[in-house]
Amino acid sequence: MKGIVEERAAMLGEYIIEQGATVRSAAKKFGISKSTVHKDVSQRLKNVNPALYKEVREILETNKRQRHIRGGIATKHKYEMLKKIKTGK
Repeated sequence: MKGIVEERAAMLGEYIIEQGATVRSAAKKFGISKSTVHKDVSQRLKNVNPALYKEVREILETNKRQRHIRGGIATKHKYEMLKKIKTGK
């Protein structure tokens, strides 16, 4: 079982780097929880592949700095859609 978890951590790390993915999108892609993804790439990957871990951390830090912008865009989109539904356009 231990090898499978470490292998998954490496696969998650590679996916996040290739796609510039967020923890949430990686979790959805692999069908696992956000907590599992976070633990894999922040704890397990550090021991398995330190070089990959550093690259993943950089991407996750970038995502963290941008999340308030993404949230604002999502909220704006939500209210635009509600307005269209309400007005029928």
